[in-house]
Amino acid sequence: MTEIFLLCFEFFKIGLFAVGGGLAAIPYLTQMPQKYPHWFSLEALADMVAISESTPGPLGINMATYVGYTVAGLPGAFAATFFLVLPSFIVMAMIVGALKKFRRNQYVNAGFIAMLPTTTGLIAAAGFVMVRMAIFSGGSLETKLFVLFITMIICTQIFKKVHPIIYIGAAAMAGVVFHL
Repeated sequence: MTEIFLLCFEFFKIGLFAVGGGLAAIPYLTQMPQKYPHWFSLEALADMVAISESTPGPLGINMATYVGYTVAGLPGAFAATFFLVLPSFIVMAMIVGALKKFRRNQYVNAGFIAMLPTTTGLIAAAGFVMVRMAIFSGGSLETKLFVLFITMIICTQIFKKVHPIIYIGAAAMAGVVFHL
């Protein structure tokens, strides 16, 4: 039961502070293995992100559900997912009423505009963490993963009209074939 309360607390914090969606939650999730090493490892986090990005649904919710399930089964999955979403629901319920009243206020509009670079920065930080986790294992460069990463970047720039799911599938197949 203590684990479920910890899940609720940790995912409520993530839901409250990870502005910008699931990728913005990754910096918070990378701290969890240090606090709760029995929940998951950093290597498992990289796998969770890959699977969550490949499956339908929002990344943050998929990851909360997965972590909750691995820690405390179905009740943990429900609790982690619910408490990840709860802060957004509470904040949006409060904002909707106030926003109608202050929508034309220049300071409110400036505040919303100021959030854009912050959200972009959080997502960029999450991307940096994921690249570092994927390419550097144990502090050393994983050559195969680095080559795959560079190959995918080049392909996305050359073949811009190819759907992203094709790249995800190709990278997954390369991982299976080359044991990445």
